[in-house]
Amino acid sequence: MKKHTLVSLVAMSLVTPTSWAQQNEDPYVAGFERWAEEVSWQDDGVMSDAAQTYAKEASSTIRQAGYIGKTLPLPKAVKVAEGVYTVVGSQIWHNPSNFGFNNNISFVIFEEGVFVFNTGANPAISYSVHQQIKQITDKPVKWVAVENNQGHAYFGASYWVDIGVKNFYSSDMANGQFDVGFERAKAEWSERVGKALMNDIRNVSDKFTTFDSEMKIDVGGGEYLHLIDFGPGHTPASTSVYIPSRKLLLAGDLAFNERMPVMFTYTNSIAWMESFEAMMATIPKDTKVIPGHGTPTDMATVKKQTYDYFRYVQAQVQKVVDEGGDLEAAENVDQSMYKDRPVFDQAAKNNARKIYYEITGGVF
Repeated sequence: MKKHTLVSLVAMSLVTPTSWAQQNEDPYVAGFERWAEEVSWQDDGVMSDAAQTYAKEASSTIRQAGYIGKTLPLPKAVKVAEGVYTVVGSQIWHNPSNFGFNNNISFVIFEEGVFVFNTGANPAISYSVHQQIKQITDKPVKWVAVENNQGHAYFGASYWVDIGVKNFYSSDMANGQFDVGFERAKAEWSERVGKALMNDIRNVSDKFTTFDSEMKIDVGGGEYLHLIDFGPGHTPASTSVYIPSRKLLLAGDLAFNERMPVMFTYTNSIAWMESFEAMMATIPKDTKVIPGHGTPTDMATVKKQTYDYFRYVQAQVQKVVDEGGDLEAAENVDQSMYKDRPVFDQAAKNNARKIYYEITGGVF
């Protein structure tokens, strides 16, 4: 298996979030804010209020113009097919070295505009991806959708709102989960990635049009986006986007390539595989696939990398249970054939443990 060491990891030697933030505080706006503090004792606050108002208006104008600082050194967009691109994120956990960019952000150029799948983990990432889009096409971003409720799918949405995008889409369940968990998720990501990059994110879940199982979107020129939630996967709600005219599936976190799939407390591998089977029964075998994590590939490869992996571990853990083995024996089933996959050490035993509890009815 080829190892794809993503250039977002190389970026850690180029720029750190701290230095980026220090370099990109807008001195014009910040200067007015500091001046407002210095003169706050004069004129009963009249000068201070005027300066603060001006600073806020200037900041709002800058944000609406789409400028938030220098472009982050993200990986370059990979051309998957004509008019189809993806920026492949780091395959390790979100952390300062990758600016929180550890999933895929994809975009498709249509006759009437650009569709973006996943908003970015913060406005800086969103802005940086947008600069890549503008280098490829002068068409505006008109549609944005997210794969699930996770931060790297949703947190950058406020950037796209600020530059004027009107059409946002998410599954009803994912949108509700993101809304309820926003403050907690923002705090966790701020701790993991850095407050400088996460401070400006806002909860704009009210801007999203939601759907329950499937939605068809006319993007002009006789082409359509089919937003489909095949069922629970890596997360309880998992949106995929099928574009028949391009023979393309943006699988979201229903499918992984190269990177080890990871189970959380709310992940159920049995339900995930049922959802995967529903996807395989719906999507033609010759479809190009951009997975939630990993490089673009085909249906056969994501089946091997995701579905076949889980079926193998499920069978091995079931054998342990049938033979009267305990949790420790289940955790140590042989997964060595997957050891070259990113986050193997963090995921392998965890996945086996979770599957053991699924089979025995225990609590994870």
